[in-house]
Amino acid sequence: MTDLFFDLRATHNPHRWYMPLTPAVCVGPTDNLFMFGGVGLASAIGAMERTCGRPVIWATAQYLSYARPPSVVDLDVWVLAAGRYNSQARVVGHVDDKEIFTVNAALGERPSDLSRQWVVMPDAPRPEDCDPADHWRGDSQGLHSRIEVRVVKGRYGRDRDGKPEDDGRSLLWIRPRERFAVDASMLAVMADFVPSGLGNALGKNAGGNSLDNTLRVRRIVPTEWVLCDIHIQGVHGGFAHGAMSLFAQDGELMATASQSLIVRVRETAQDR
Repeated sequence: MTDLFFDLRATHNPHRWYMPLTPAVCVGPTDNLFMFGGVGLASAIGAMERTCGRPVIWATAQYLSYARPPSVVDLDVWVLAAGRYNSQARVVGHVDDKEIFTVNAALGERPSDLSRQWVVMPDAPRPEDCDPADHWRGDSQGLHSRIEVRVVKGRYGRDRDGKPEDDGRSLLWIRPRERFAVDASMLAVMADFVPSGLGNALGKNAGGNSLDNTLRVRRIVPTEWVLCDIHIQGVHGGFAHGAMSLFAQDGELMATASQSLIVRVRETAQDR
């Protein structure tokens, strides 16, 4: 089993990391690829956990610009406060002198026997009983080719036109096709599938560009698949807000996520 879904590399400075961009961590048309936003948050989490030696509790990314292959993203980790059990840190991700994203986070773990969850995993058939779903662009080399998606509820990928979803909900089983452990960084990548629920909620061929991405980690347990319960909460003024709960196959709530995005409705032949 390999370590990370992306190529995060150390430098002589324990507070600086870098990540070469390849199509494998990018999305978009083949002639206009850009780094998947979830990879920005995921790489920052990886850098902070390794610098601080502590697990992430929450992390939030603000996306400022695009990074494109074959550039290199530098990640500078700033530990702003470090206590007995938790640290507060920030990462600035940039290409040369252009800032791409900023991530703020808390990391740590306190000794406690309390462990409960009140959010219950929705009833869902097993991943192997659900049909595989292709991304709407049909990427053969990009990030979406490395992620396997199976639809439990709603529409995904090329099948997004139709009646709006009354509750704005969709359910997806997601796993990496390669043998990567499901850790906080991998959950951050999955959390950036919130925009995939927008077309389903609206009943249109729609998606969005993330303005931010927040991950709150409860408890990570071994699991092959993650059930992503996506809820588009509202749309207005050209922006949408959505949330996600991420469950292990045994029903353990591992994390929650939320983000805001720019709404993009794509023209289809039916619209012309």
